[in-house]
Amino acid sequence: MLMHSDLLLAQAIDHQRALIEEADRDRLLTIARRARRARKAPIVRGQPTGTLASCEPSAVVPAR
Repeated sequence: MLMHSDLLLAQAIDHQRALIEEADRDRLLTIARRARRARKAPIVRGQPTGTLASCEPSAVVPAR
């Protein structure tokens, strides 16, 4: 069975779009799950909450 080249190209493009949509959906679900988990977690001072360094010192320093 021979397929027309335009039909084959259209199927390839549809498949690529489906893969991109699935990846976007997975990415958005992952972000939503992380945000939900972060809202449920108790906030503890002195412990980092993410991957970035904190701007405030983790220990109290006496004034000089």
